[in-house]
Amino acid sequence: MMRLKSFQKILMLGIMLGSVAFAGPVSYSAILSGPGENPPNPSPGTGSATAIIDVVAHTLSVTASFSDLVAGVSAAHIHCCTTAPGNVGVAVGSVGFPVGVMSGVYAHVFDTSLDGTFSAAFRAANGGTAAGAEAALAAGLAAGRAYYNIHTSAFPGGEIRGFLTEDVPEPATFVLTGFALAGLALRRRLL
Repeated sequence: MMRLKSFQKILMLGIMLGSVAFAGPVSYSAILSGPGENPPNPSPGTGSATAIIDVVAHTLSVTASFSDLVAGVSAAHIHCCTTAPGNVGVAVGSVGFPVGVMSGVYAHVFDTSLDGTFSAAFRAANGGTAAGAEAALAAGLAAGRAYYNIHTSAFPGGEIRGFLTEDVPEPATFVLTGFALAGLALRRRLL
């Protein structure tokens, strides 16, 4: 009976440590397409976007790649917060996004503690501060209510877009990491 209780404690410790081990930045990604727009369009353009938000470090890392657009890019940004396939205003613009091109890549790290990271309308709708806007964006991303949109002169409302969804490691990764940490803790205790 004593061994069973010890095993149960190690099991619970492993599960808890597995969950804690992955606290921190959260990654979201989207596949971008014309049919993903609202209303859908026949663009042959494709792309992908990743947004990694870290509310502790106050950063938002955004990367995107795109190709085969029918016209040059005029703007790109993250929109939040609506339910698919809805449309909503801009939350975060894309500083330095390559405009006028039909294929390209983009990467930028935003400081989410700065008011200027967020559109004035999004910030105003969320308490008027960067902190309120950051919290709203984090909640919108977590709920699957944010999308990445690339606009062109041929499609001013957006040529390709996709809703950002959380990149979740497989459950076994959490459990195995937790067991490894629990094993280290048990070994240390026995030494």
